[in-house]
Amino acid sequence: MAPIDTDTLQKLADRPAGGQTMNTKISPKVERPERRIYTAEYKRRILREVDEGGPGATGALLRREGLYSSHLGTGRQQRARGELTGLAATKRGPKADPFETERAELTHEIVRLKTELEKARTIIEVQKKVSQLLGLISSNPDATTSEPESRR
Repeated sequence: MAPIDTDTLQKLADRPAGGQTMNTKISPKVERPERRIYTAEYKRRILREVDEGGPGATGALLRREGLYSSHLGTGRQQRARGELTGLAATKRGPKADPFETERAELTHEIVRLKTELEKARTIIEVQKKVSQLLGLISSNPDATTSEPESRR
């Protein structure tokens, strides 16, 4: 039988029972790369360069910019739908409820109209008091509906 050196004995002692090996290395947490965001102007410029370029220019452009060919396909589809809508940045996240938006607008309009009505009522009250002070309105209810004689 061959002699066993001390390193081999240490490895056997460190190994769990049953012949299973235990991974003792702890791998560092890999950070996720940040997502690249391409502006509409950048997409237009890249597509323009691809359209103007000759054979082999597309591959060189993709390598230079660090892009994939799928980026070109997506950009072309967006361009076909319309430059303003397809290449403009889109708002991400949940969309606003149209009924909630309309409700908020109507509530704001109701508040504005109530304020305006209150102002109009105040003006009418002031006009009534001024008329009473000037004697244009008499205490006779029939006289309030007819015009004063000086205006006839």
